[in-house]
Amino acid sequence: MSYTERLREKYYAEVVPALKEQFQYKNTMQVPRLVKISINQGLGTAIADKKLIEAGITEMTSIAGQKAVSTKSRKDISNFKLRKGMPIGVRVTLRGQRMYEFLDRLISVAIPRVRDFRGINEKGFDGRGNYTMGVTEQIIFPEILIDKVMKINGMDITFVTTARTDKECLALLKEFGLPFKK
Repeated sequence: MSYTERLREKYYAEVVPALKEQFQYKNTMQVPRLVKISINQGLGTAIADKKLIEAGITEMTSIAGQKAVSTKSRKDISNFKLRKGMPIGVRVTLRGQRMYEFLDRLISVAIPRVRDFRGINEKGFDGRGNYTMGVTEQIIFPEILIDKVMKINGMDITFVTTARTDKECLALLKEFGLPFKK
């Protein structure tokens, strides 16, 4: 018996027919799909404390289920005491099975744990069918042990889709179950 992700099955069983009907697609291949999820965490205070980058990599790796890498600065900024090549953040890009698993955990476990949650903001679209949302605390994910957190950091989660417009991307993400504001 082979294993398939719950949201991948939902995509083919429910999302594709719903979007095909809503946007009047003639072909199933025209229906937008999720390509990748990119998670980025900026750790600006890591200039002073190098342990924050290592802690960020381990936290991001446990959240995503895939090894995270550090991002390095591209240029010198003297006001921030920043030199070119210094590690200033952590990122990971998820595709395929890990992407669907992360999205499932985000929708069903992490987002309900956000304090005073009133829905995801609809202003994170870029005009090309991609959506970026911000998470203020990494402790909303159950993989993070609150006792071992050195510093509470936020992160950006970007959903890259094959949708041509923001309207198509919004419909795709709503069908997946992301709770947008009314």
